[in-house]
Amino acid sequence: MTAPGEIRKLSEEIRKSAELLTVLGDEMRQHLILVMMESGMRVNDIAAKTFLSRPAVSHHLQILKDAGIIRVRREGTNNYYYSDADAEAMNQLIGMLKHAQQIMSELSDRSGND
Repeated sequence: MTAPGEIRKLSEEIRKSAELLTVLGDEMRQHLILVMMESGMRVNDIAAKTFLSRPAVSHHLQILKDAGIIRVRREGTNNYYYSDADAEAMNQLIGMLKHAQQIMSELSDRSGND
């Protein structure tokens, strides 16, 4: 049986990742992330590549920024948005998924030995 402490720890990791999972669950934000991975871009550039209005792009970018997935670099009057490979939120999510996989693997190994 999996230790109750491990399940509680995983539960907390899932709770901490819930906002990021919600943010990443939106198809438009998924598309914006993929577009931005091509290079750091301005809102106008992203709007042109996605056929969204500037306000819609700005709204989604703010959500991604608040979730810690992207960053903004200011150059003069321009803001350039880019994906953040070292994002703490993404690292937490990856850690949670690895932990869940470990627990599932342990449970699977035990059920095969019964």
